[in-house]
Amino acid sequence: MTPSDTSPEEASGGPERIAKRLARAGLCSRRDAERWIAEGRVAVNGTVLTTPAVVVGPGDTIVVDGKPLPEMEPTRLWRYHKPDGLVTSARDEKGRQTVFDTLPADLPRVVSVGRLDLTTEGLLLLTNDGELARFLELPSTGWARRYRVRVNGIADPARLAGLSRGVTIDGVQYGPIEALLDRQQGSNAWLTITLREGKNREVRNVMESLGLTVNRLIRVAYGPFQLGKLERGEVEEVPRRVLRDQVAKFFSDRGDEPVKPNTGTAKAKPQPKPHAKPRTPGAGPAKRPAPGRPAGNRPDSGGPAAGGGPRGRHETRRR
Repeated sequence: MTPSDTSPEEASGGPERIAKRLARAGLCSRRDAERWIAEGRVAVNGTVLTTPAVVVGPGDTIVVDGKPLPEMEPTRLWRYHKPDGLVTSARDEKGRQTVFDTLPADLPRVVSVGRLDLTTEGLLLLTNDGELARFLELPSTGWARRYRVRVNGIADPARLAGLSRGVTIDGVQYGPIEALLDRQQGSNAWLTITLREGKNREVRNVMESLGLTVNRLIRVAYGPFQLGKLERGEVEEVPRRVLRDQVAKFFSDRGDEPVKPNTGTAKAKPQPKPHAKPRTPGAGPAKRPAPGRPAGNRPDSGGPAAGGGPRGRHETRRR
């Protein structure tokens, strides 16, 4: 089978654009795939591509940088606590250490959902599916990014509240921002800032427009996913059922088969009936248990705390 220039709608057998295929394999984003093609790094059936306007199907042989394209795995997502001082890119022209240099060896090839600046720390989402990364980055997805921010200067609650109407700085329009003053400690203040666009250096630029200098920036949430108690440098996979629930539209639009819900019903283990003790002659009547509290039972301590659960384990090999 050879690649054709027909659209995915016209083709049959599940074909898709080459850039989308590379992104779904977790190699890169769709935009990076188009750049790789322009650089002559991608070949299909022995032919080096010069345009991303190519559709490939299941029978096509795809090679990137001389290596066969890895088989697609189920879409997965991880939460990662990025320390400051790491670059969020696969390579750095200045030779600085990147996020991907420090990830566990058993993690598959992943891409980041958006980026965090060199000195920004906190929650960074990683996925093996470039299409999912692109979906989560889009402003139309509408997910809020929440930060804890330490600034140098005296924060004015009234000016912070004014950011809810949006602001224009040096010709760049920033959308509505929710900024709350948590506490002022001398010349420094802690703020909680929530935004939905995530433009380059948005928090720092907006704070500077208010006369405040950011000296610590921590992302604590990206949409429904929280930094929680992840330690610096720690990675934890999001349970796949949780991922399906939170981005159901992504999987539905792509036509993926949903995870079947658990329809079973858990039943409590029956408690053995206590054996009656023989009465001693002359003893009084046997004591009865207090109403509403069965004899021999103690209150159940329960399972994992709400919102918690067993920590995920990686079951993948490094590519």
